[in-house]
Amino acid sequence: MALKKKPVTGMRDILPAEMQVRDFVMNQIKETYRGFGFTQMETPCVEHIENLISKQGGDNEKLIFKILKRGEKLNLETAAEENDLVDTGLRYDLTVPLARYYSNNAAQLPMPFKALQMGSVWRADRPQRGRFRQFTQCDIDILGDASSMAEIELILATTTALGKICPDNQFEVRINDRNILRGMALYCGFAEDSLDSVFITLDKMDKIGYDGVAAELTENGHDEVSVKKYMDLLTSVTNDAAGVRKLGEILADVMPASVTDGLAHIMDTVTEVSETDFSLYFDPTLVRGMSYYTGTIFEVSMEGLGISVAGGGRYDKMIGKFTGVDTPACGFSIGFERIVTILMEQGGKVQDTAPRKAYLVEKGMDSSRFAQIMKQAMAERKEGVQVLVSQMNKNKKFQKEQLTKEGYTEFVEFYREALK
Repeated sequence: MALKKKPVTGMRDILPAEMQVRDFVMNQIKETYRGFGFTQMETPCVEHIENLISKQGGDNEKLIFKILKRGEKLNLETAAEENDLVDTGLRYDLTVPLARYYSNNAAQLPMPFKALQMGSVWRADRPQRGRFRQFTQCDIDILGDASSMAEIELILATTTALGKICPDNQFEVRINDRNILRGMALYCGFAEDSLDSVFITLDKMDKIGYDGVAAELTENGHDEVSVKKYMDLLTSVTNDAAGVRKLGEILADVMPASVTDGLAHIMDTVTEVSETDFSLYFDPTLVRGMSYYTGTIFEVSMEGLGISVAGGGRYDKMIGKFTGVDTPACGFSIGFERIVTILMEQGGKVQDTAPRKAYLVEKGMDSSRFAQIMKQAMAERKEGVQVLVSQMNKNKKFQKEQLTKEGYTEFVEFYREALK
């Protein structure tokens, strides 16, 4: 059987030019998040299948790469369904593994715990621009803090990181609350047991617009009066903190004022404190598909890409599924691959503080002279210079052109004999 040189569909070989961009983005994220007091941790890429199919990951649970049982545990004859054949799977995000990690290690962690986690995740999704079957996620989460300080810190940290990584790209943060979504729907007359259906349709707003949402809600059997009232409410709300507070007054009979007051407080504080240039606005149509969100939700879109580049929210019920005791939790995830896609399409040029120098050594150099060259390279490396030592090619011009593309700006040539 012939070997295949191309990677599996939806997964990629990453060339050096892109790795330079990826390293830059990852280092900027780590440096920024550590400055906000987040501590890096790590979870295994393989999770218990029970955790992955616990109805907390939304549609992602349909995209799990499942792993067959091994040895005697794999019994094809007695298996009645697919899950009888598997006991683990590749993680589809970092949030479910984090909840298990915290549940298992909470006694050894500070309270609240500000977690930074970066790693690969896998989804059996349809590959497309900026979306792969294996990709890197960069998450920050605050566990054990029920106050709005968690949301404020997460938004400030994430927008600061994005501002450093993509200083020339405009971006905006949309924010909402699952409780506001519920309150608006109940206020307009939708039945409690129909809310999931309403939100599934509302989540299509970016694709089908207000008219499309209204038409689909009606087609799904919802009362036309309720649909009209809902659409009028969605379009009448202003997207600033004052609009959020005004909405709280309208929904006073179906939702406590603390919900809108808390969201307005987050918006006011972030706007006043942030040193990064971005737009923050309330979006009553923002849903975010993950079923585990319980409160505040947020999403970031950036100029140059038609999809979100970061998102997150509060998920206060997830850890309780492991421990039996609910723990406040809130997180924000940067779409690492999407950010890299933007930078690569902009030329792949990133800031590199370390100077790069290439030593080109003629073939046949005697050992003593070569040792001197290597000592010189080691001395420059100690001074922070990135030094590449390479044999000199016959086509020296082409060799330098290739190295220049890799970021080398200075070349030193060493010959067996001094040039005359």
